[in-house]
Amino acid sequence: MIRSLPSYLQVEPVGQCNLRCQMCPIQFREDGPPHGPPAFMEFETYVRLINEFGDLKHLHLQGLGEPLMHPRFFDMVTYAHNRGALVTTNTNLTLLNDRKARLCVTSGLDIVHVSLDAATSDVYESIRVRSHFDRVLANIERLQAAKVALGSQLPEIRLVMVLMRRNLPELPGMVRLASQLGIGELSVQHLCHDFTEDSLPAKYAPMRSFVSEETLMADPDLPIAETYDEAGVLAQKLGVDLRLPSLDRRHEPRSPTGCDWPTTGAYVSYDGYSMPCCMISTPDRANFGRLAERSMTQIWNDDEYEAFRAGLANGTPPDVCAACSVYKGTF
Repeated sequence: MIRSLPSYLQVEPVGQCNLRCQMCPIQFREDGPPHGPPAFMEFETYVRLINEFGDLKHLHLQGLGEPLMHPRFFDMVTYAHNRGALVTTNTNLTLLNDRKARLCVTSGLDIVHVSLDAATSDVYESIRVRSHFDRVLANIERLQAAKVALGSQLPEIRLVMVLMRRNLPELPGMVRLASQLGIGELSVQHLCHDFTEDSLPAKYAPMRSFVSEETLMADPDLPIAETYDEAGVLAQKLGVDLRLPSLDRRHEPRSPTGCDWPTTGAYVSYDGYSMPCCMISTPDRANFGRLAERSMTQIWNDDEYEAFRAGLANGTPPDVCAACSVYKGTF
Protein backbone atom coordinates (compact mmCIF):
# COMPACT_ATOMS: atom_id res chain seq x y z
CA MET A 1 0.00 0.00 0.00
CA ILE A 2 1.39 3.36 -1.05
CA ARG A 3 0.13 6.23 1.08
CA SER A 4 -0.08 9.79 -0.19
CA LEU A 5 1.37 12.38 2.12
CA PRO A 6 -1.30 13.83 4.42
CA SER A 7 -2.77 17.30 4.05
CA TYR A 8 -1.73 18.24 7.62
CA LEU A 9 1.89 18.93 8.55
CA GLN A 10 3.39 20.16 11.80
CA VAL A 11 6.89 21.62 11.67
CA GLU A 12 9.09 22.53 14.62
CA PRO A 13 10.90 25.71 13.47
CA VAL A 14 12.93 26.06 16.67
CA GLY A 15 14.23 23.37 18.97
CA GLN A 16 16.24 25.35 21.46
CA CYS A 17 15.25 26.03 25.04
CA ASN A 18 17.37 28.82 26.45
CA LEU A 19 17.03 31.93 28.60
CA ARG A 20 14.66 33.57 26.13
CA CYS A 21 12.39 30.58 25.71
CA GLN A 22 10.00 29.89 28.56
CA MET A 23 9.55 26.28 29.55
CA CYS A 24 8.13 24.37 32.47
CA PRO A 25 10.33 24.11 35.58
CA ILE A 26 11.92 20.90 34.24
CA GLN A 27 14.29 21.91 31.43
CA PHE A 28 15.63 18.76 29.80
CA ARG A 29 16.36 19.75 26.23
CA GLU A 30 19.85 20.84 25.25
CA ASP A 31 19.37 22.09 21.69
CA GLY A 32 20.87 25.49 20.89
CA PRO A 33 22.86 27.89 23.09
CA PRO A 34 24.57 27.46 25.47
CA HIS A 35 24.89 23.80 24.48
CA GLY A 36 25.47 24.28 20.77
CA PRO A 37 24.64 26.37 17.69
CA PRO A 38 21.16 27.91 17.27
CA ALA A 39 18.59 25.15 16.86
CA PHE A 40 16.73 26.61 13.89
CA MET A 41 15.33 24.62 10.98
CA GLU A 42 17.19 25.63 7.82
CA PHE A 43 14.88 27.56 5.51
CA GLU A 44 16.03 25.50 2.53
CA THR A 45 15.07 22.30 4.38
CA TYR A 46 11.70 23.81 5.16
CA VAL A 47 11.06 24.78 1.53
CA ARG A 48 11.94 21.29 0.28
CA LEU A 49 9.60 19.78 2.83
CA ILE A 50 6.68 22.06 1.98
CA ASN A 51 7.18 21.49 -1.74
CA GLU A 52 6.93 17.73 -1.21
CA PHE A 53 3.43 18.14 0.27
CA GLY A 54 1.56 18.85 -2.93
CA ASP A 55 -1.89 18.94 -1.31
CA LEU A 56 -1.00 20.68 1.95
CA LYS A 57 -4.13 22.10 3.57
CA HIS A 58 -2.91 22.94 7.09
CA LEU A 59 0.56 23.77 8.35
CA HIS A 60 1.12 24.16 12.09
CA LEU A 61 4.41 25.80 13.09
CA GLN A 62 5.12 24.67 16.64
CA GLY A 63 7.32 22.33 18.62
CA LEU A 64 9.23 22.51 21.88
CA GLY A 65 10.93 25.81 21.08
CA GLU A 66 9.39 29.26 20.66
CA PRO A 67 8.54 29.81 16.95
CA LEU A 68 8.97 33.60 17.09
CA MET A 69 12.66 33.06 17.83
CA HIS A 70 13.27 31.83 14.27
CA PRO A 71 14.78 34.65 12.15
CA ARG A 72 12.75 33.55 9.12
CA PHE A 73 9.53 32.53 10.86
CA PHE A 74 7.38 34.93 8.86
CA ASP A 75 9.04 33.84 5.60
CA MET A 76 7.97 30.32 6.53
CA VAL A 77 4.41 31.51 7.11
CA THR A 78 4.23 33.40 3.83
CA TYR A 79 5.72 30.54 1.80
CA ALA A 80 3.08 28.09 2.99
CA HIS A 81 0.30 30.69 2.79
CA ASN A 82 1.17 31.40 -0.85
CA ARG A 83 0.80 27.68 -1.57
CA GLY A 84 -2.76 27.79 -0.23
CA ALA A 85 -2.28 26.29 3.24
CA LEU A 86 -4.00 27.38 6.42
CA VAL A 87 -1.07 28.43 8.64
CA THR A 88 -1.27 28.31 12.43
CA THR A 89 1.19 28.52 15.31
CA ASN A 90 1.56 28.22 19.08
CA THR A 91 3.56 30.85 20.94
CA ASN A 92 4.16 32.14 24.44
CA LEU A 93 4.04 35.61 22.79
CA THR A 94 6.88 36.94 24.95
CA LEU A 95 8.99 38.04 21.96
CA LEU A 96 6.30 39.99 20.14
CA ASN A 97 7.04 43.63 19.26
CA ASP A 98 5.37 46.14 16.95
CA ARG A 99 7.17 44.85 13.84
CA LYS A 100 6.35 41.22 14.55
CA ALA A 101 2.75 42.13 15.39
CA ARG A 102 2.38 43.70 11.94
CA LEU A 103 3.99 40.68 10.32
CA CYS A 104 1.56 38.38 12.12
CA VAL A 105 -1.15 40.21 10.20
CA THR A 106 0.55 40.68 6.81
CA SER A 107 2.42 37.35 6.45
CA GLY A 108 -0.68 35.21 6.00
CA LEU A 109 -0.86 33.75 9.48
CA ASP A 110 -4.38 32.47 10.12
CA ILE A 111 -4.48 31.48 13.80
CA VAL A 112 -2.23 32.25 16.77
CA HIS A 113 -2.63 29.99 19.79
CA VAL A 114 -1.23 31.81 22.82
CA SER A 115 -0.03 29.58 25.65
CA LEU A 116 -1.32 31.08 28.88
CA ASP A 117 -1.61 28.73 31.83
CA ALA A 118 -3.11 31.00 34.49
CA ALA A 119 -5.16 34.15 34.94
CA THR A 120 -2.89 35.59 37.64
CA SER A 121 0.78 36.50 37.45
CA ASP A 122 1.91 34.52 40.50
CA VAL A 123 0.56 31.21 39.27
CA TYR A 124 1.55 31.81 35.64
CA GLU A 125 5.11 32.75 36.54
CA SER A 126 5.44 29.74 38.85
CA ILE A 127 4.67 27.46 35.89
CA ARG A 128 6.71 29.20 33.19
CA VAL A 129 10.30 29.90 34.11
CA ARG A 130 11.53 33.48 33.53
CA SER A 131 8.11 34.53 32.26
CA HIS A 132 6.37 37.89 32.57
CA PHE A 133 2.60 37.70 32.78
CA ASP A 134 2.01 41.42 32.20
CA ARG A 135 4.21 41.36 29.09
CA VAL A 136 2.18 38.55 27.56
CA LEU A 137 -1.11 40.38 28.18
CA ALA A 138 0.36 43.57 26.72
CA ASN A 139 1.49 41.65 23.64
CA ILE A 140 -1.96 40.17 23.13
CA GLU A 141 -3.32 43.71 23.15
CA ARG A 142 -0.48 44.75 20.80
CA LEU A 143 -1.50 42.07 18.32
CA GLN A 144 -5.16 43.01 18.61
CA ALA A 145 -4.23 46.64 17.93
CA ALA A 146 -2.19 45.66 14.84
CA LYS A 147 -5.19 43.80 13.43
CA VAL A 148 -7.39 46.86 13.93
CA ALA A 149 -4.80 49.22 12.44
CA LEU A 150 -4.40 47.04 9.35
CA GLY A 151 -8.12 46.33 9.02
CA SER A 152 -7.77 42.57 9.32
CA GLN A 153 -9.70 39.87 11.14
CA LEU A 154 -6.64 37.62 10.99
CA PRO A 155 -4.81 36.10 12.64
CA GLU A 156 -7.49 34.79 14.95
CA ILE A 157 -6.19 34.69 18.52
CA ARG A 158 -6.99 31.74 20.75
CA LEU A 159 -5.83 30.88 24.26
CA VAL A 160 -4.39 27.50 25.24
CA MET A 161 -4.13 26.41 28.88
CA VAL A 162 -2.43 23.27 30.21
CA LEU A 163 -4.39 22.18 33.26
CA MET A 164 -2.54 20.93 36.36
CA ARG A 165 -3.08 20.73 40.09
CA ARG A 166 -1.50 24.10 40.73
CA ASN A 167 -3.64 26.00 38.21
CA LEU A 168 -7.00 24.18 38.42
CA PRO A 169 -8.52 27.03 40.49
CA GLU A 170 -7.46 29.46 37.75
CA LEU A 171 -9.81 27.99 35.16
CA PRO A 172 -12.84 30.27 35.74
CA GLY A 173 -10.51 33.26 35.82
CA MET A 174 -9.07 32.20 32.47
CA VAL A 175 -12.56 32.31 30.97
CA ARG A 176 -13.00 35.85 32.31
CA LEU A 177 -9.58 36.88 31.04
CA ALA A 178 -10.29 35.55 27.55
CA SER A 179 -13.47 37.62 27.46
CA GLN A 180 -11.68 40.72 28.70
CA LEU A 181 -9.01 40.34 26.01
CA GLY A 182 -11.60 39.94 23.26
CA ILE A 183 -10.64 36.31 22.64
CA GLY A 184 -13.46 33.95 21.77
CA GLU A 185 -11.86 30.56 22.32
CA LEU A 186 -10.10 28.93 25.25
CA SER A 187 -8.74 25.41 24.68
CA VAL A 188 -7.84 23.62 27.90
CA GLN A 189 -5.58 20.58 27.72
CA HIS A 190 -4.51 17.89 30.14
CA LEU A 191 -0.79 17.17 30.52
CA CYS A 192 0.12 15.43 27.31
CA HIS A 193 2.14 12.46 28.55
CA ASP A 194 3.03 10.78 31.82
CA PHE A 195 6.43 9.49 30.63
CA THR A 196 5.87 6.07 32.21
CA GLU A 197 7.11 3.94 29.33
CA ASP A 198 9.84 1.45 30.24
CA SER A 199 12.02 2.72 27.40
CA LEU A 200 12.15 6.28 28.76
CA PRO A 201 15.74 7.63 28.65
CA ALA A 202 17.01 8.30 32.16
CA LYS A 203 17.48 12.02 31.56
CA TYR A 204 13.70 12.44 31.31
CA ALA A 205 13.03 11.06 34.78
CA PRO A 206 12.48 14.59 36.17
CA MET A 207 9.66 15.04 33.64
CA ARG A 208 8.05 11.83 34.87
CA SER A 209 8.23 13.14 38.44
CA PHE A 210 6.86 16.56 37.45
CA VAL A 211 3.84 15.03 35.71
CA SER A 212 3.23 12.66 38.60
CA GLU A 213 3.11 15.60 41.01
CA GLU A 214 0.96 17.84 38.80
CA THR A 215 -1.47 15.53 37.00
CA LEU A 216 -5.14 15.85 37.84
CA MET A 217 -5.69 12.15 37.22
CA ALA A 218 -4.13 10.89 40.45
CA ASP A 219 -6.15 12.78 43.06
CA PRO A 220 -9.85 11.82 43.28
CA ASP A 221 -10.51 14.58 45.83
CA LEU A 222 -9.72 17.49 43.52
CA PRO A 223 -12.85 19.58 42.73
CA ILE A 224 -12.52 19.02 38.99
CA ALA A 225 -16.23 18.63 38.22
CA GLU A 226 -17.17 21.69 40.26
CA THR A 227 -14.47 23.79 38.60
CA TYR A 228 -15.51 22.58 35.14
CA ASP A 229 -19.14 23.46 35.89
CA GLU A 230 -18.26 26.95 37.11
CA ALA A 231 -16.07 27.62 34.08
CA GLY A 232 -18.67 26.23 31.70
CA VAL A 233 -21.48 28.41 33.06
CA LEU A 234 -19.23 31.45 32.89
CA ALA A 235 -18.10 30.67 29.35
CA GLN A 236 -21.70 30.40 28.17
CA LYS A 237 -22.54 33.69 29.83
CA LEU A 238 -19.54 35.51 28.34
CA GLY A 239 -19.68 33.92 24.89
CA VAL A 240 -16.34 32.11 25.16
CA ASP A 241 -15.97 28.80 23.34
CA LEU A 242 -14.49 26.58 26.05
CA ARG A 243 -12.88 23.23 25.24
CA LEU A 244 -12.23 21.04 28.29
CA PRO A 245 -10.35 17.71 28.38
CA SER A 246 -11.99 14.54 29.60
CA LEU A 247 -10.48 13.46 32.90
CA ASP A 248 -12.63 10.38 33.35
CA ARG A 249 -10.22 7.75 34.66
CA ARG A 250 -12.37 5.04 33.08
CA HIS A 251 -12.26 6.73 29.69
CA GLU A 252 -11.50 4.52 26.72
CA PRO A 253 -9.77 5.73 23.56
CA ARG A 254 -12.10 7.92 21.50
CA SER A 255 -11.69 5.91 18.32
CA PRO A 256 -10.90 2.28 17.45
CA THR A 257 -7.31 3.30 16.77
CA GLY A 258 -6.92 5.39 19.94
CA CYS A 259 -4.88 7.83 17.86
CA ASP A 260 -4.81 8.38 14.12
CA TRP A 261 -2.15 11.10 14.03
CA PRO A 262 0.52 8.95 12.27
CA THR A 263 -2.04 8.36 9.53
CA THR A 264 -3.59 11.81 9.14
CA GLY A 265 -0.66 14.13 9.85
CA ALA A 266 3.12 14.33 9.75
CA TYR A 267 5.51 15.95 12.23
CA VAL A 268 9.08 17.07 11.51
CA SER A 269 11.55 18.38 14.09
CA TYR A 270 13.76 21.41 13.51
CA ASP A 271 16.72 19.16 12.62
CA GLY A 272 14.73 17.17 10.08
CA TYR A 273 13.68 14.10 12.04
CA SER A 274 10.33 12.59 11.11
CA MET A 275 8.47 11.82 14.34
CA PRO A 276 5.02 10.32 15.02
CA CYS A 277 3.72 13.55 16.59
CA CYS A 278 4.63 16.43 18.89
CA MET A 279 3.62 14.40 21.94
CA ILE A 280 6.81 12.36 21.55
CA SER A 281 8.68 15.61 22.34
CA THR A 282 12.17 14.58 21.18
CA PRO A 283 13.52 12.33 18.41
CA ASP A 284 15.47 10.13 20.82
CA ARG A 285 12.15 8.77 22.13
CA ALA A 286 10.85 7.83 18.67
CA ASN A 287 11.65 8.80 15.09
CA PHE A 288 11.55 7.33 11.58
CA GLY A 289 14.71 8.90 10.17
CA ARG A 290 15.89 12.22 8.78
CA LEU A 291 14.95 14.17 5.69
CA ALA A 292 18.65 14.57 4.92
CA GLU A 293 18.77 10.83 4.21
CA ARG A 294 15.39 10.10 2.60
CA SER A 295 12.41 12.00 1.28
CA MET A 296 9.32 12.44 3.44
CA THR A 297 7.39 10.27 0.98
CA GLN A 298 9.86 7.42 1.45
CA ILE A 299 9.77 7.77 5.23
CA TRP A 300 5.97 8.00 5.27
CA ASN A 301 5.67 4.70 3.40
CA ASP A 302 8.43 2.65 5.00
CA ASP A 303 7.87 -0.53 7.00
CA GLU A 304 8.75 1.08 10.34
CA TYR A 305 6.07 3.76 9.98
CA GLU A 306 3.52 1.16 8.86
CA ALA A 307 4.31 -1.06 11.85
CA PHE A 308 3.89 1.90 14.17
CA ARG A 309 0.45 2.64 12.69
CA ALA A 310 -0.53 -1.01 12.90
CA GLY A 311 0.20 -1.08 16.63
CA LEU A 312 -2.12 1.85 17.21
CA ALA A 313 -4.83 0.28 15.06
CA ASN A 314 -4.81 -3.19 16.57
CA GLY A 315 -4.74 -2.22 20.25
CA THR A 316 -1.06 -2.93 20.86
CA PRO A 317 0.29 0.62 20.81
CA PRO A 318 4.00 1.37 20.78
CA ASP A 319 5.36 1.76 24.30
CA VAL A 320 5.78 5.50 23.89
CA CYS A 321 2.10 5.90 22.91
CA ALA A 322 0.43 3.85 25.63
CA ALA A 323 1.03 6.56 28.24
CA CYS A 324 -0.05 9.44 25.97
CA SER A 325 -3.19 11.40 26.82
CA VAL A 326 -4.23 11.56 23.16
CA TYR A 327 -4.18 7.77 22.91
CA LYS A 328 -5.98 7.44 26.25
CA GLY A 329 -8.60 10.01 25.23
CA THR A 330 -7.87 12.51 28.01
CA PHE A 331 -5.99 15.23 26.14
